[in-house]
Amino acid sequence: MIPFFVDLLVRFHELHQELEKALEPLPQEALDWSPGPDMNSVSVLIFHLTGAERFWVGDVVMSDSSNRNRDAEFQVTGLDKNALIQRLRETEAYLTSAFNTLQLSDLETTRMHPNRGYEVSVTWALMHALEHAAVHLGHIQMTAQLWQQR
Repeated sequence: MIPFFVDLLVRFHELHQELEKALEPLPQEALDWSPGPDMNSVSVLIFHLTGAERFWVGDVVMSDSSNRNRDAEFQVTGLDKNALIQRLRETEAYLTSAFNTLQLSDLETTRMHPNRGYEVSVTWALMHALEHAAVHLGHIQMTAQLWQQR
């Protein structure tokens, strides 16, 4: 794997490790708990951020359809920690496979957003996927803190 993609994969892995760490102290009931109206649960946020990672890297960068149902990600309930961790690991395995095939020259190319019909650069799609995951990690950490302090 090209060093740039190794570094990018390491960043995704570190974010996923932080997600697992945030899950550790939470009981099952906390995974579906929402701190307020129009706020998402930990399960929803993990399911959504992994769906988004797979979409931006797979559907957009690799042109490999995931048949993502984004709206369904926000309806997820009843998953245990093991299922959420498995989803993180499956997503990371997909990222590893995709990054193994990419070349630096791919970063200079554009791809069509499969649902919205506009172009984005491969670089933008990859950075957006990483940024999006980091933002939702923060949401998950705050939700876990709110759960513990309620």
